[in-house]
Amino acid sequence: MPTARFTAPRIAAFACPPERDQLLLWDTEVKQLGLRATRHGVKRFVFQTKFGTRDIRTTIGSPADWDIPHAREEARRLQRLVDTGIDPREKKRETLAVQAAATEARRTAARREAATVGDAWTSYLKYQKDRQRRGVERAWGERHLLDHVRLAAPGGEKKKRGRGHTEPGPLAPLLPLRLVELDAGRLARWLHTEAGHRPTVTARAFRCLRAFLTWCEDTEKWRDLVPSGVCQAAEIREAVPAAKTKAGDCLQREQLAAWFGAVRRLGNPVVAAYLQALLLTGARREELGALRWDEVDFQWDSLRVADKIEGTRTVPLTPYVSSLLAALPRRNAWVFSSTAAKDGRLVEPRDAHVRALHDAGLPHVSLHGLRRSFGTLAEWCEVPVGVVAQIQGHKPSALAEKHYRRRPLDLLRQWHAKIEAWMLAEAGVEFTPVKPGVHAVK
Repeated sequence: MPTARFTAPRIAAFACPPERDQLLLWDTEVKQLGLRATRHGVKRFVFQTKFGTRDIRTTIGSPADWDIPHAREEARRLQRLVDTGIDPREKKRETLAVQAAATEARRTAARREAATVGDAWTSYLKYQKDRQRRGVERAWGERHLLDHVRLAAPGGEKKKRGRGHTEPGPLAPLLPLRLVELDAGRLARWLHTEAGHRPTVTARAFRCLRAFLTWCEDTEKWRDLVPSGVCQAAEIREAVPAAKTKAGDCLQREQLAAWFGAVRRLGNPVVAAYLQALLLTGARREELGALRWDEVDFQWDSLRVADKIEGTRTVPLTPYVSSLLAALPRRNAWVFSSTAAKDGRLVEPRDAHVRALHDAGLPHVSLHGLRRSFGTLAEWCEVPVGVVAQIQGHKPSALAEKHYRRRPLDLLRQWHAKIEAWMLAEAGVEFTPVKPGVHAVK
């Protein structure tokens, strides 16, 4: 193999003839250092030596980047590795791997530092949707998921009802912030701003945000980005609006007759049945609105409704509600169907309810107020609180209820039928079961 003492002019003049693929020139001062030139004009310093019984070769770099003294020193360093039993190629791969890992770690850290609340919030909702899709126990219901979407909605969309555009959700101002910026001071300022014009919704948004931040702490991708215990700071606790129950959003005992009379006179039998069932079951409006025929069991008098806490729950199908449902037209899969709605089910019964309240001369009661009315009026029947909670799908509020009370459906039915019979008697609705499974309304 040709050898020569490496000099700058010699290296510049060295070239590979066009008829060959490559040509090597070896330094006489450091014999393991060579210069390789290809027919394409590419030049590289190389290191070659014996490692055990084999010849090994590795590239040092271009003469444009390595001058001769540094190339010789690198060749000597590589030979020292060989002398100690280390393959310089393996050492180079290990070094490059470590450098790549360090670079990726820095990039990951930078991405984490740049992650916004919106990034983590999207991941949070995706996680909850996946749990819902897999049918995980205590997965979110559709309504609960939709509530979270609305709380963080950017707004600005044309309203489906009425004029104008939608307002941004209370969590929307937080989404552009980086997670690392979400300290107690920022949260307190956000709470003061939002609570000024929508305190109840803001309090609810804060509870959802607190659960979200707890999830972040338990998720490796977002862990340690938010200051620990940020929601427990004193300035946060003071800024959270106190939850208030709507005053008067509940039917009174003496109002039942007027309410039932007006609702039963509504021209739409589906809406009339829905509103009465909403009061008599104590269900959430979307739980009942999404009821399907395959979830109604007339033989065993039960309803399987969607539950935003547990996913689903089974409740009694009481005699009067059973008669209401049995009389409804079976247009499609939905119990409370609609020929006007795009998806074929009743979507907005509020207008009809407002008209019924007006005709009855009653103060405003929301659809959720009917659910509240069920729990309140049940006290007249001296029903155990735990029974009402289990029918309505509320979380147990006491240790015994939480761990030791799992009432069977027939026991719930006994109490539920008593509540229904009392309400109908107060409303003056005459109802006589004809035979098991067949009922008549007068």
